[in-house]
Amino acid sequence: MSHRIDAILFDLGGVLIELAGVEQMLAWSPGLADTDELWRRWLASPAVRRYERGRTSRDAFAAEVIAEFGLPVDTATFLAGFAIWPRTLFAGATDLLVSLAPHYRLASVSNTNEFHWSRFEREWALGSFFHANFPSFAIGKLKPDAEYFEHVLASLDVRASRTLFIEDSPINVAAAGRVGVAARRAIGIDGARATLAEFGLLR
Repeated sequence: MSHRIDAILFDLGGVLIELAGVEQMLAWSPGLADTDELWRRWLASPAVRRYERGRTSRDAFAAEVIAEFGLPVDTATFLAGFAIWPRTLFAGATDLLVSLAPHYRLASVSNTNEFHWSRFEREWALGSFFHANFPSFAIGKLKPDAEYFEHVLASLDVRASRTLFIEDSPINVAAAGRVGVAARRAIGIDGARATLAEFGLLR
């Protein structure tokens, strides 16, 4: 399949970064049925939305999430676990970005916060592998809101129809599709490479 693509948007957690948080939250919240329910509640959580738009403090966020999800931990325990939800970069992540950067405009599009983003930069210099970065806490907008994707497209000055978005959350994939972006669900580097191959973008 051949497509005309100018820009590739990468979600970070679940695509380029291995996450540990899902297992921890499910262990703390036996009332959550499964991963899909967790993500539905997380993406809609008022506490999460405030924090990942940069509108509340880390401690206030922790206290609100503990209350909202009924977690059996204190704020210090929650934050200690939350700090390492992004476990590590998947093997081959930066090599893939380096191979794509000369040919396409690359952007990271991530619902994230100052706590995690500072670690991405300090430990992996992750932002340097993209032409532009759109961490939600810095731009005050969140996926799956349409305004998030519209902001990214306008900032990059690219057409939605010539933009590919690679993301592990079906909720965010569907939202990007509604604004005209070519969006695909992929998990890990193998999933990302399969999507890029589908669009004829691997060289």
